[in-house]
Amino acid sequence: MRQLTVIHTPKPGDYPELARLWEASVRATHDFLPDSYIELLKNMLLTHYLDAVMLICTRDSRQRITGFAGVAAGKIEMLFIDPKERGKGLGKQLLSYAIEHLNADELDVNEQNPQAIGFYFKQGFEVIGRSEKDGMGQPYPLLHLRLKR
Repeated sequence: MRQLTVIHTPKPGDYPELARLWEASVRATHDFLPDSYIELLKNMLLTHYLDAVMLICTRDSRQRITGFAGVAAGKIEMLFIDPKERGKGLGKQLLSYAIEHLNADELDVNEQNPQAIGFYFKQGFEVIGRSEKDGMGQPYPLLHLRLKR
């Protein structure tokens, strides 16, 4: 049986590591985004998004961050896993923690990211809506998901 990973709260000093992990994860899963947009989003992540959410993370035995999530107002705003750490249950653990301890039961996912959609469906989420554009008004459709109760 796999040992559960301890959930930590990253500090502002961890933001560069979070941004590095975010970029690696996005580049591994969001092949539909151009480099210029990824750079813009990374800048927004560091200057706005990380401070706007309750952050939780997982760490390896050397205390390196292996995955993180951000929650605000009952919504999971971000969930990213280091590509080298995928398939180890970290996403599920972060998602479960967000649901159980932070009362988060909704999230948005890029429609063009089938791996993430499959993951969320497997965790009990269902589509409750769709937007043609992402939160920045760009043509990357979002699916709005909610946990089935």
